[in-house]
Amino acid sequence: MNFIMSKPLNLATACKSSAAINIRVLLCTIFITLVALPFQSVAQGNLLITPRRVVFEGNKRNQEINLANTGQDTAVYSISFVQYRMTEDGSFEQIEEPDPGQLFADQYIRYFPRTVTLPPNESQVIRMQLRRSADMTDGEYRSHMYFRAVPNERPLGEDPGFEDTTAIGIRLTPIFGITIPVIICIGELDAGVSLSDINLVTSDDGKPVFSITINRIGDKSVYGDLTVDYVSPGGRSTEVGIVRGIAVYTPIPLRRFSMELQQFDDLDFTRGKLVVKYRNQSDTNSELFAETEYLLN
Repeated sequence: MNFIMSKPLNLATACKSSAAINIRVLLCTIFITLVALPFQSVAQGNLLITPRRVVFEGNKRNQEINLANTGQDTAVYSISFVQYRMTEDGSFEQIEEPDPGQLFADQYIRYFPRTVTLPPNESQVIRMQLRRSADMTDGEYRSHMYFRAVPNERPLGEDPGFEDTTAIGIRLTPIFGITIPVIICIGELDAGVSLSDINLVTSDDGKPVFSITINRIGDKSVYGDLTVDYVSPGGRSTEVGIVRGIAVYTPIPLRRFSMELQQFDDLDFTRGKLVVKYRNQSDTNSELFAETEYLLN
């Protein structure tokens, strides 16, 4: 998961004129965005979202997203779109203009409602509709739907937490947000995947750390699960690592990835080999994107 923090408020600047003006409350808001979480549904705070990504392809014109409030209080969420680029280390950077080879999807998506009020343990369906346009060229269009919690702010005069009107107070209000990718595929798109730059090292605390590069070619993103199996010299296979929901989004050609492997007492990572597989997530049409082996010695 990736956390993106907004630019922090400069308290020194805000308080510079406090000698002339009595400032009762200074409200600092923290924005936290979760991107591309590797679960069938994603959650942050008390908001549960299903599914974790939306793809319009083929003749698909309508999609639905289910929001559920798992908390004890009524919550309000504002829904909008944001744009991200993926970097080679898998993190996201918010952008305003598309990178070369990148297409945004939001202008072709109609959705309702734009704001949702969810009582405790209630759910709401967000309906989405693809609006095809004659000017759309073949390619993959991607934007990220942003679900932002709207804080229930109390008027300053009703806040019992500040009684000294000559003091400067700071109240931190976390505003949680979740983004999920929304993708439109126009035309016959294809992607090829290969695995390279495999390495296995030992961390400072003695744990095996596996690293790999996922290479992508073509005009389509790839999204799937990465598994690592240890195969002993005698041929016995043991799963030692799995990460679900690893994406390589267009237009970047590769993603570098690393993870700790499980270490069992009867496994010797100085002998045998590692078998690495990257396959798509599908219950009906599972596809092996790429497979490779790494000899241990």
